[in-house]
Amino acid sequence: MRRTILLLVAAIATSGCGRREESSAPAGAGEGAGAPAAAARLTVGLMPKLTGTSFSNAVEKGGREAAAELGIELAHDGPADGADAIEEQIRLVETWIERRFHAVAIAPNDPDAIAPTLAKARSRGIGVIAWDADAREDVRDFFVNPCTPESLARALMDSMARAIGEDGAYIIITGALTAANQNLWIAEMEEYRKARYPRMRNLTPAPIAPGEDQARATQMAADALKTFPNVEGVFALTPVALPAAAEALRRAGAAQRVFLTGLATPNDMREYVRDGTVRSFVLWSAVDLGYLAVHAAAAVAKGDLRPGATEFRAGRLGAVKVVDDRIILGDPIVFDKSNIDEYDF
Repeated sequence: MRRTILLLVAAIATSGCGRREESSAPAGAGEGAGAPAAAARLTVGLMPKLTGTSFSNAVEKGGREAAAELGIELAHDGPADGADAIEEQIRLVETWIERRFHAVAIAPNDPDAIAPTLAKARSRGIGVIAWDADAREDVRDFFVNPCTPESLARALMDSMARAIGEDGAYIIITGALTAANQNLWIAEMEEYRKARYPRMRNLTPAPIAPGEDQARATQMAADALKTFPNVEGVFALTPVALPAAAEALRRAGAAQRVFLTGLATPNDMREYVRDGTVRSFVLWSAVDLGYLAVHAAAAVAKGDLRPGATEFRAGRLGAVKVVDDRIILGDPIVFDKSNIDEYDF
């Protein structure tokens, strides 16, 4: 009888310890009831606006490099179709919450729509990093900014002014009207234009917005060339919109009279640069962006990156600057015939 009682006590004690470990949050995480297990290997979710693009593939490559260095599990997933991208991001983050990930790094298609889900993630002790496009500040820990909006605005607008002159006319093609990063870039571009090139004209105060759909972007760019027959320049501000606009210019035979620039990966733009359809465009290293986003997410989950930090070490990138709650990757790269073959992403 005494032996039976002792065995029961031991079983209860062991069971109790098991439950306490399972409910413990990772270091630096919140105290939510669904907080991930401290003893578990860190699991980070990396989500682009759209999967299957050269940009998201390059981001994933960098993210997996960081995950291998850090010894963490990385899930890379996101919308496959621009038509329901907002709803799909919400659904996937909900899934990651239920799977008790330690951190989520996301490029939101709509910061307001995804906000309640990201708030739920944080309440469960999950670190939240926004990258490329910012989330609402109250529902994420840090934003990994590829470059400052001011530096990007200067690079784009200076390129346009050199090509079409300081009194030229241009149009803007964005992605979604809800994309916080593109809206911020446009605002900075217009502010810089008014100060530096006051005679230049924006023919599209409300930018053309095809979303993350390449076929639709190509068609809308072709339509814009007809709607604005005297346009001299086109800004295409997403890795979907720029190659789409380049294809539209090529088909219309308009590349010699219309200067096109914007943001895309070198691999997507190489043929258009080589044949002269596009003379220059800008971007940052998408591989480095994914690498930095995963390093930041892991650092938040472990408690190594906290509010008030001014820098943190991110592997091969070294000490990375933190300004308030924004982690800055660096300045944009200008790609043209002279350097595009040096890059493969």
